[in-house]
Amino acid sequence: MIQRLVHEKEVEFEEEFVVGLKKVFEEMIVFNQVLGLKITSLKSNQVRARIDMKPELIGHFSFNRVHGGVISAGLDAMGGLAVMAAIGARHMDETPTQRLHRFGKLGTIDLRIDYLRPGIGEYFELRAEVMRLGSRVASTRMEFLGADGKLLSTGAGAYIVS
Repeated sequence: MIQRLVHEKEVEFEEEFVVGLKKVFEEMIVFNQVLGLKITSLKSNQVRARIDMKPELIGHFSFNRVHGGVISAGLDAMGGLAVMAAIGARHMDETPTQRLHRFGKLGTIDLRIDYLRPGIGEYFELRAEVMRLGSRVASTRMEFLGADGKLLSTGAGAYIVS
């Protein structure tokens, strides 16, 4: 389990913001559709999603193992989603629509993935949280888990936010 370095109070998002962020993440970022990435929990201090295994995601056909690129791309997307949630929480004085427009400049500037175990299973859970949200750069930690809850991969990312 990820331990937060920054202890911030959890913010409750409005339904309009949650629906809008899910639409951006699951529909407008088309590559996330290719991965089958679906948000399962959207909180200001942690985000979770799921990827169901499908033939298009196989990296090693003999073992039905998920491709490392799926893990990397999924964790990168989750780091970005965690930053979006943290930015949304920081600007609760704005309308949901105004906050959703803040993500236009968000981009990955550094990403590290550690592959700990083979990714074999029916589905995978992804988790991410922001360790630090600065005015220009955010740092994140991510996890990629098997259906049994075993940690398969970890990630750390830095994202430009302005």
